This record gives sequence, structure tokens and C-alpha cells, in this order.
Amino acid sequence: MDAPTLFAAALCLCAAAMFALWIASLALRDASIVDIFWGPGFVLIAGAAWWLGAGGDAERRALASGIVALWGLRLGAYLAWRNIGRGEDPRYQAMRRHHGSRFPLASLFTVFGLQCLLMWFVSLPVQAVHVSPGGPLSALDAAGVMLAGIGLFFETVGDLQLARFRANPANANRVMDRGLWHYTRHPNYFGDCCVWWGVYAIAAATPLGVWTILSPIAMTWLLLRVSGVALLERSIGKRRPEYASYVARTSAFFPRPPRRAA
Repeated sequence: MDAPTLFAAALCLCAAAMFALWIASLALRDASIVDIFWGPGFVLIAGAAWWLGAGGDAERRALASGIVALWGLRLGAYLAWRNIGRGEDPRYQAMRRHHGSRFPLASLFTVFGLQCLLMWFVSLPVQAVHVSPGGPLSALDAAGVMLAGIGLFFETVGDLQLARFRANPANANRVMDRGLWHYTRHPNYFGDCCVWWGVYAIAAATPLGVWTILSPIAMTWLLLRVSGVALLERSIGKRRPEYASYVARTSAFFPRPPRRAA
């Protein structure tokens, strides 16, 4: 299968999965399930590309798909553990109040449809490796694996540290500033970014993959300016009185030693 056909097939599969998820969200009256599917959706696309593609290098295909599978399944399992049984996310509740009876149709396009397009676009590097041969594994592939490994470490450890912190009632309304959170206010988002730049590095070892650089750029933009850092920090300061001083001393994204207090 050639690249345009594979890309189109992946988009169609993603759209079908999101449409089915939208139907389920109407029955459950909970649009939050789209967040749980975010990671596994990438795994679905990578799996479809593996099954449909045959022109890429076997080792590189396995490498890129394996990283995406580890990242997506871990994220999906974590969000399912964290969110299931806790009701609809306040963001979607606000949308539901705003749109009223028009919410089902609005959510189809602005939530499920938009996430489908973003998921497909960000995953273009892992799709590309299945149809574009680049020869034996190289230093670029090794760099990609190292970068993705750093990302998975920051995500996994950061989420575990935060979950343990939140489980202690004494930490209610306090700021998590320990472990990896001592060096960056968002180790999980930094980890996401590293994973997708790592996948891109692997894809960039192929003639087609090098042209998918807008995909990790889009993911970085989402994490920094849209659904990640910017969205969370607009509200967290109101809920955590100590957050202003945490912001003053701790990097927002890239890990570094905290600033000394004035």
C-alpha cells in the first residue's frame, strides 16, 4: 500500500472509532471518555499502519510502533484508573451547559472530530515508517529511542509521584513540588513531548518520515499552548494558594534546578 492510501485508511479508521466513541458518550452522558481513548487511539492507528503497510524496514517499524504502544497503553490505563467513576470532566460539563440541546452535535465536531484529526496528524511519523524504507537502523534511530525513553520515564514516574501525593489527605490543596515535580511543573507533558520527538527522530531516518516534522511540532504546541500547560495553569492557581511561589521558582516545562528564593 502506498503512503497516501495508508494515510487515508488510518484517518478513516480513526474517524470510525471516534464516531463509535461519540455514540457511547451520548449513552453514558460523559464526553470524558474521549480523554481515556487519546493514548489508545494512537496505538490503534499504529497497529493499522503495521497491518496495512509493507514498504518500511521491519526493525524500524517495530521500533516506532513499540514506542507508540508503550506510550499509548500506559497513558490510557492511567487515565482510566484516574477518571472512571468520577463523573464528567468539568470542561465538558461547561460545554454541555453552554450548548444545551446542541451539545451532542457540537461535541461530535469540536471534541471527537477535532481529536480525531489531531491524533491522525500527530501520528504521521509512525505511519510513515511503515511505507518508507530507510535502510538499517542508524544513530538517528538510537537517538529517537533514547529521547522516547526519557519521555516515558518522566511521564510514568511523574504520574506515579503525583498519584501518591494526592492519595495522602494531608496534601489536599497543597502543591506537589517533590521528585520530578521539583524540577518542572509538568513532567508528564514534558515526557509526552520527548516521546513524540523521539518517534519523529526514528521516522526521520526514512525519506518520507523526515517530512512529518510538523507532527511533533503540533504536539508540542498542544502541550504548551492549548490542552496542556496553558489550560491547567489558568485554573490551578485558584485552587492551590502556594502555586504562585511554585511558579516563581520552578520551570514550567523543561527540567532544571529550581531558582533560589529572593
